[in-house]
Amino acid sequence: MAKKFPLHPAHPERICWGCDLYCPAHSLQCGNGSSRTQHPAEVLGDDWYLHGDWGLEDSPVALKDGRQDHC
Repeated sequence: MAKKFPLHPAHPERICWGCDLYCPAHSLQCGNGSSRTQHPAEVLGDDWYLHGDWGLEDSPVALKDGRQDHC
């Protein structure tokens, strides 16, 4: 079973997000490459999960008036 993917991790820069191992950035174990994979929030901003279909079960749904409904 895959680990739950965090929407807003406290320090995303400390972890490689390339697989379910979530290795420390300085100790990559999966052979995912020579550098870590960034968390979507680092690349796309804090509202990254509101745009597109990420396949996350617990992601909030944006309502028309701008509020968020947590499914």
